[in-house]
Amino acid sequence: MDTGTHIVMGIALGGLATLDPVVAASSATTTSVFIGTIVGSQIPDIDTVLKLRNNAIYIRNHRGVTHSIPAVLIWPLLITAVVYFLFPEANILHLWAWTFAAVFIHVFVDIFNAYGTQALRPFTSKWVALGVINTFDPFIFTIHVVGIIIWALGANPGYTFLIMYLIIFGYYIKRYQAKKRVLAEVRKLIPDATDIIIAPTLRFHQWRIAAMNENTFFVGRAENGKVNILDRFRRIPVPKTPVIEAAKNDENVSAFLSFSPVYRWEVDEYDNYYEVRFIDLRYRSNGHYPFVAVVQLDRDLKVINSYTGWVYSEKKLRKKLRMIPG
Repeated sequence: MDTGTHIVMGIALGGLATLDPVVAASSATTTSVFIGTIVGSQIPDIDTVLKLRNNAIYIRNHRGVTHSIPAVLIWPLLITAVVYFLFPEANILHLWAWTFAAVFIHVFVDIFNAYGTQALRPFTSKWVALGVINTFDPFIFTIHVVGIIIWALGANPGYTFLIMYLIIFGYYIKRYQAKKRVLAEVRKLIPDATDIIIAPTLRFHQWRIAAMNENTFFVGRAENGKVNILDRFRRIPVPKTPVIEAAKNDENVSAFLSFSPVYRWEVDEYDNYYEVRFIDLRYRSNGHYPFVAVVQLDRDLKVINSYTGWVYSEKKLRKKLRMIPG
């Protein structure tokens, strides 16, 4: 989920914790648990700072180690130790339990996004992405804000957020059922599909679709249960040419390939350089595919410029690359 949603989730979980008799019986425990749930709901995304270095490092590592099984166990211990030092009168066991819940829920809800997490590390580095809830979901964010306002107006926070989470649980079920119906429709249209990726959007009834069979990539969109295939691309295996292999060694391309499960490739040759482009097919927007990795190599196959990330026009891509005009 996005940062704003994780923040309101931490606040809501702190309010829910007041149903715990041990928490409610001590102001020190109440305060410490509230701090623990807010910090715990944010701490796995500390790897966002990697974006300050470059996109390649961020793409390769975001929602990786910080969302892994060891991290889910270590973060609550670290936060509990710091908060308990500030509030030694607090009940340390309940402080840890609610902080652990905040960290666990953060990672758990991220699994339902299309981006996903490497939540099963160190057992596997595979990305776990169920693609049921958009990274920012207006309904989930809004219902949290409404719950916080109701609490501020004097309602019991524990029961307010208990009801809210029951509603959200039902919402997740509805989203799962909606995705399942879209998947069934895609299978009717492409019965020989070997892979199908369905990703949510901001709108409840709209979904992005990327699928493939042995020979073709299909890109589409579903709206109100109706699936439309918008683009088709011939599926050509990436060749093992010297140019491609040199491009794969670039850190931006390598990061892209480690993350993207469905993409097409292009190679262009100019007077004094080559340009290799990998294009993720999951994020079609207004006929454009904004998530790419591009590398330029000279005639000796040394990298001149490269970039990976989101760009919404060719002009902006050229600026990102500080490039030779192509």
